Amino acid sequence: MRVVVTGLGATTPLGGDVASTWAGLLEARSGVRRLDAEWAAQLPVRIAAPAAVDPGDVLDRVEARTLDRSQQLALVAAREAWADAGFSADAGVDPDRLAVVVASGIGGVLTLLTQYDVLRERGARRVSPHTVPMLMPNGPAATVGLALIARAGVHTPVSACASGAEAIALALDLLRAGRADVVVAGGTEAAIASLPLAGFAAMRALSTRDDEPEAASRPYDKARDGFVLGEGAALLVLETEEHARSRGARVYAELAGAGISADAHHVAAPEPTGAGAARALSLAMRDAGLQPRDVVHVTAHATSTPLGDVAEARALRTALGDAASTVPVTATKSCTGHLLGAAGALEAAVTVLSLHNGVVPPTRNLDDPDDEVGLDVVRFEPRALPKGGAALSNSFGFGGHNVTLAFKAVG
Repeated sequence: MRVVVTGLGATTPLGGDVASTWAGLLEARSGVRRLDAEWAAQLPVRIAAPAAVDPGDVLDRVEARTLDRSQQLALVAAREAWADAGFSADAGVDPDRLAVVVASGIGGVLTLLTQYDVLRERGARRVSPHTVPMLMPNGPAATVGLALIARAGVHTPVSACASGAEAIALALDLLRAGRADVVVAGGTEAAIASLPLAGFAAMRALSTRDDEPEAASRPYDKARDGFVLGEGAALLVLETEEHARSRGARVYAELAGAGISADAHHVAAPEPTGAGAARALSLAMRDAGLQPRDVVHVTAHATSTPLGDVAEARALRTALGDAASTVPVTATKSCTGHLLGAAGALEAAVTVLSLHNGVVPPTRNLDDPDDEVGLDVVRFEPRALPKGGAALSNSFGFGGHNVTLAFKAVG
């Protein structure tokens, strides 16, 4: 059974929808900025990549106030993806054949922190009755499922920075198993707050380039010093090809395969040889019926950490062999920062757009490539892709989670 992508939705540090995000990536524009809020004044790192458009400005005020920011972002992206797929609010899919898979690496942490402050400062009676539905990790999936009336299942995989990609892999399984005809899948994250920033900084995971925010996220560059925390959401509408064709849907690409593995090495550090990531890559290609020569593009996880970028490069060389030196690779976190649980979904959407439009966005801030990387990373300007072929999208997460998605171009 073939599974195809028929709708895309996103709200990111580069724009409030897919079109503005894609344009920003092609321009290699940065969404990273300095945090000037009072709560950030004492933090060791004061840069991040917040959503370019506040979801509270898009949603109805009454609707938004009962949702955590991660839920708000997911709902904005879901509505765009749903409309982009050609569905109306009240027609097009049997609710019993519609499923939702929306992941988050952290969930409603902003609600947790703000309501804890309310508890301490104003007492238990002032805590919002919406607190638990707003902070639970499955809150975004539930929000989208309720909005779209999805009755075939609502799911929330949690695998740190691989969560969004794992959501799409689960959607592929649901469609292949015949449990749904349509699945809306992806990820969301809203964790730009003092505690997450302080925690990541304590791990020395974040870039400390506070004086030049737009240059801070620099995957594969010799001067990289960590990732930049971002926020946003991205969702894809996935359908069986039969269902999509029966309604005359526009098809962006085929989701042809997925590969999942675990490093079993360290809770935060990548396995240095990239062996686990290479297994995910190989499994995805096998699932999609691909050989390395069929791969025309890779969207890398590439967070801009010293160890992670090299481990991923080794994994690509292991899985792709000689082809690894000539396959165009892009690292979009150079522009968007790291959206954690939404990162894999956004990068999957970018991979789909690259195949659909025949062009790869460039990697920003790659001024002096690391000699250990040895990949053909697209720099400075977008690069044209040949028609046809396949592309891979990598996502890796704390805990040793590895997910690779394989997409094929359609005629």
